[in-house]
Amino acid sequence: MGKSFRLCLILLCVGLLLGSCDANRVFEENQDIPDNQWPVALAPVFEFEITDTTQRYNVFFNVRNALHYPFYNLYLRHFLVGPDGKQISSMLHEMFLMDPKTGEPKGSGAGDIFDHRFRGLKNVRFPQAGKYQLKLNQYMRQDPLPGIMAVGIRVEKAVP
Repeated sequence: MGKSFRLCLILLCVGLLLGSCDANRVFEENQDIPDNQWPVALAPVFEFEITDTTQRYNVFFNVRNALHYPFYNLYLRHFLVGPDGKQISSMLHEMFLMDPKTGEPKGSGAGDIFDHRFRGLKNVRFPQAGKYQLKLNQYMRQDPLPGIMAVGIRVEKAVP
């Protein structure tokens, strides 16, 4: 019985390890917002490296909010800076955290915390190899913005 238990445990570990691998992910990082209050002055910066300039990528924005977030949407502005220090792009994004009509939370969640992933940039080709920086600013009228717990980005290879 001891051998079969060890074998099952090893198979479970291998299965979890293989299941957690994500071949398309190039970078992912989330940063907590202090006290779940996102001031306009706080602009999280994410630095990631691109080695393959022939590949196309998708960039996603990750948002974690509490149920007491007072709005159904969230406006973010991204600023993408290349390895040479020059700004490549900037755009305002509107993301729906809750259904505008019913107020029902979107995303995946448990209790009063919800996680969202929104595609911010689609099929981007980065012109140079090197380290890129992506900065996120909240662009709402309330300062600080309550109920935002964390924000982040995910860069992954675009699949044709």
